[in-house]
Amino acid sequence: MPNARQPLFLARQSYRRRRMMDAARLLPVLGSVLFMMPVLWRPAETPLADTGPGAVYLFAIWALLIGSAVVLGPALAPPVVDEGGGGGPSAEEG
Repeated sequence: MPNARQPLFLARQSYRRRRMMDAARLLPVLGSVLFMMPVLWRPAETPLADTGPGAVYLFAIWALLIGSAVVLGPALAPPVVDEGGGGGPSAEEG
């Protein structure tokens, strides 16, 4: 009887970290697509340019991208490792 293959187990923390890395990689692509959306909008029926809603949209997307980067940033930071071991003041600081 052949060995039954064990299901691939990924640690929950590393799986979430990889998905956050994927989201961070897709953020510029999503931003580029969203920034190009006003080009596809149909112009208003007036001969004047309709820039007001487009400008509000661009600044809103810009703020959304900044907020997304702020949320993703700390999740992608390397874990802090305490190398001191003790946590209290050392013996040299007496």
